[in-house]
Amino acid sequence: MRAEGELQIGESFVGTGVDAAHINTVLGPRSGPAGTAWATALATPSAGHVPFMAVLAPGVAVQPPTLFVTKAAIENDQHGNLTWGAAQAGVAGGVADAVAAGHVAADALGELVLIAAVWVNPGAEDEQAVYENNRLATATALANGAAGRPGLDEVMKHRTAPSNPFFSGAAMPDKSEVSTT
Repeated sequence: MRAEGELQIGESFVGTGVDAAHINTVLGPRSGPAGTAWATALATPSAGHVPFMAVLAPGVAVQPPTLFVTKAAIENDQHGNLTWGAAQAGVAGGVADAVAAGHVAADALGELVLIAAVWVNPGAEDEQAVYENNRLATATALANGAAGRPGLDEVMKHRTAPSNPFFSGAAMPDKSEVSTT
């Protein structure tokens, strides 16, 4: 577990296909850079990207206050409904799960803010899958941030053949050393 008051950065990708979830989290004190970024993002929406507070129910914002930031501009009504509905509910539930599991200190909730950058594919179709994937991805990203994962060993293990759900990876060329000249 990271020290209290330390900025915690987490990431998680859960699911497959168009209903998968990719979450990036930044958790930190309201009085620090996370708080400044949180307030600035809320006050400065851009075309297609309107940050909003995640709620567990109308009028019940999840704690710590969580700013839901879309990574994909809303393309149509279904995409909007899945983003503001299922994905938001999943993020809020995942935050509450992380608090319940001790990955976010319950006694510090009044001092923390959370930014969740959330990918909902414009082609997403399955409301339940979007919800479940975002809930698990959020809780996992917060657990990863609290634990300082990934560690250097894990990063080095994947260094020579990076991959992700949209790229299957490629072996590094023989000239694997970074030039220092």
